[in-house]
Amino acid sequence: MSGIKLARDLIRLTPAASLGTLDPEGGPFVTLVNVAAESPVAITVLLSRLARHTRNLDQNGACSLLLVSPAEDGEDPLTLPRITLRANAERVDRAVDATLRELFLQRHPSAAMYADFGDFGFFRLSVGEAHLVAGFGQIETFTAAELQAD
Repeated sequence: MSGIKLARDLIRLTPAASLGTLDPEGGPFVTLVNVAAESPVAITVLLSRLARHTRNLDQNGACSLLLVSPAEDGEDPLTLPRITLRANAERVDRAVDATLRELFLQRHPSAAMYADFGDFGFFRLSVGEAHLVAGFGQIETFTAAELQAD
């Protein structure tokens, strides 16, 4: 499988990711979030204002996502394909989030229980760069334009 195809598949198929944000002092903060890809360069997350990572994104949209291929029993996670996405997050206005809501809830139906709570909102993460580790010594970096190209 080509690197670009693997990168796109990981983005499209991985349901959860580690989200890295920057706290107000500039320190790193990492958490786990559910994700849904609109495209290889647009990822949707549903976040609560009560969460520290959401407050971080509201202050500074610079973020990173780590998506990892699922492991089989006993498989070394460091041997699995994984991709780190460098992105910028922007809160989506509730008046225009119907499309993202539908996309996200198709991927994560259980989120329907809390998606409409007042403290929850959708963010669109615009990917600027993707760093793929496909296996030992198989490392590639792609621009957003390369991820989108057919």
